[in-house]
Amino acid sequence: MPRQFPAVLFVALALAVPVQAQEAAKDLPKPAALVSDRVKDVPALTPGDAASLKPGTVLFSDHREPASTNPESGLIAFDAWRKSRPQEAAALSPWPGYTEPEYTQTVNGVAKPRHETLKVYVAEGRFVVAKPASAIDLSAFANLDFLAKMDPVIRHKRLDPAEVTPTKDPAAAFAKRPDRPWCAAGGVCIESRYDLEGKLPLGVKLANKLELGTSKKVAEFVSFQSELRVLPPAEAAGLAALTKIDTPVAGGLEQTIFWVNQILRFGKFLAVMQPAPDDPNRTVVTTYMALAIKADVLERKQEYARVPVLKNLLPVQVLMGNSSFNTGTSISAGVPTYARNRIVALADALARR
Repeated sequence: MPRQFPAVLFVALALAVPVQAQEAAKDLPKPAALVSDRVKDVPALTPGDAASLKPGTVLFSDHREPASTNPESGLIAFDAWRKSRPQEAAALSPWPGYTEPEYTQTVNGVAKPRHETLKVYVAEGRFVVAKPASAIDLSAFANLDFLAKMDPVIRHKRLDPAEVTPTKDPAAAFAKRPDRPWCAAGGVCIESRYDLEGKLPLGVKLANKLELGTSKKVAEFVSFQSELRVLPPAEAAGLAALTKIDTPVAGGLEQTIFWVNQILRFGKFLAVMQPAPDDPNRTVVTTYMALAIKADVLERKQEYARVPVLKNLLPVQVLMGNSSFNTGTSISAGVPTYARNRIVALADALARR
């Protein structure tokens, strides 16, 4: 597996960009393309939102303190997440009862057991669609064409369930579902690729020339495998306890990322449809995005020491969209921008169809 890119990536970027330019860029506002005036940040979603929301507005919450000096604001340890928000963790983990990975890793010919610690980013969104839930056909969105429209810079292709990495590679067996094979419950398996944008490709090329204690090359892309499916009615019905909206769940759409080549361990995008409590001709859509980041990616700091300019460019800053090197509207923009744009894209797609 390619080495995690953030640590070496920042070394490369530091070599590619003058110190003065980096310092000056810190105070620049984010490009307008990264911020939608339709998105309203709120501390948390509440049941009352459903009655007050107007079509076109998206409420968004990711449990971050806007003025926080903590670069990890918005991330929560996986075990703490399970304890403090058990319903959310159960719905957004790859499968019920999921725990942090345990596997054997061979280093210098010696096999050692490893426990992998994760930190989780969770975003919630809510919007209304001016049509009844019965008029929304979720099967029209559980396909590759829809994913391509959600984020055009990510390329997708259909994947045979027998070819998914957790099934083929014994070293990835910890990512297999214990209750069923991936994509065996009416879903489609998808392989996706995202090529890094902006300065990041140059940074990776430079990073691969540096001696950083490994002979493995840094990937210039993020590759991931996922299952996209419409939730069975019985499974979707229980999500009303998560949304806290007091109407029956009309349907659910879910994309579960179960294998990633670097940075992340898993991800999930979930959309829950319910009739609006005050108007059955409107549909309230509550969305969730969870991304589990390998903690060692965030903790890797010592290798920056030889490049002084990296003091303020920690991996978590780029992942959370707080670096001058964030760019575009997709993954390179940082996960908060990526989450916002996925939710807005879904809102637009449901409104148009």
